[in-house]
Amino acid sequence: MEHNPAAAWFGEAANAAEQQGSGDLLRIVLVVMMLGCALTAWFLLRGYKRKDD
Repeated sequence: MEHNPAAAWFGEAANAAEQQGSGDLLRIVLVVMMLGCALTAWFLLRGYKRKDD
C-alpha cells in the first residue's frame, strides 16, 4: 500500500467530483423526503390533540 500525500488525495477527490456531476436529483429527493416526513408527523400528531371544551 503506497502512501499518498493529503494534497494529492484532495486533488484526486476534486477531479472525481467534477466528473460525476452535481447530484441535484439526490438533493431534491432528500428535501422532499424530509418535508414529507415532517408533514406526515404533523398530520398524525394533530389527531392526538384533546379538545378540553
